[in-house]
Amino acid sequence: MSDIAVLAEGLTYQYGPLTAVDQINFQIRRGEILGFLGPNGAGKSTTVRMLTGQLRPKAGRAMVLDIDIARDPKAVQARIGVCFEITNLYEQLSALDNLKLFARLFGVRVFDAERLLDRVGLDGRGSEPVERYSKGMKQRLMVARALVNSPEVLFLDEPTEGLDPTSAISIRNLILEERARGATVFLTTHDMVEADKLSDRVAFIDQGKIVALDRPAELKQRYGKRMLRAEIRSAGEGTEIREIVLDAPETPDRIAALFENEQVITVHSEEATLEDIFVQLTGRGLV
Repeated sequence: MSDIAVLAEGLTYQYGPLTAVDQINFQIRRGEILGFLGPNGAGKSTTVRMLTGQLRPKAGRAMVLDIDIARDPKAVQARIGVCFEITNLYEQLSALDNLKLFARLFGVRVFDAERLLDRVGLDGRGSEPVERYSKGMKQRLMVARALVNSPEVLFLDEPTEGLDPTSAISIRNLILEERARGATVFLTTHDMVEADKLSDRVAFIDQGKIVALDRPAELKQRYGKRMLRAEIRSAGEGTEIREIVLDAPETPDRIAALFENEQVITVHSEEATLEDIFVQLTGRGLV
């Protein structure tokens, strides 16, 4: 058994004349969270569908748990969990029955459905028909369903989309718990803050191509600039913001001059965000 849970080599997919995924290469180590980041239409969901056996690559190959997914999708699908952005639940059934049905499909005989619901913040709501659930509750149930078979690799497509802040935090904590259990997580999102908090490494995908892949801290150091942002008293009763780039030869003198010559109200440092870096590399934002 290799240390690589997911491997993509030259992975390509076209929808007619449109190349949605264009010869991408990456690998994910076992027990790692990879944030796969990009705007809508960048190729994120198409990549997930190839890695989970729903689409057959037009070129290249995808290996999941040392198995070629295109050659033996059933062997892979038995060992992974998938949470789609679009819900596909049985809405006339209760949440508990949805989980039990999915467990039977996976051949899982022993699992604690109540505990799964508790982990995603749906404790006490398991007997209700899913059709009564809000969008956010359905999304949390989708995450719970993806964990029924204790997957070795977890594919999460925008798992916190549409969730309130409290629910989103519970899902992020659950993702970290799964990594601690030893699961590998492939997280697709356009939420750069979420990716920064969760991911061991991130890949930026734009127009079907990966434009950067590294640890968030390395990307910030390579492409970003650390800034000192100070609010100072301006003429009259107003205030203004002064910014000083850190790590430049003249930085110490500029900071000293700021405090000697200005009335500083507040001061703090800040670093480039992943979104700043994405814009720098692609020339466009995530929305």
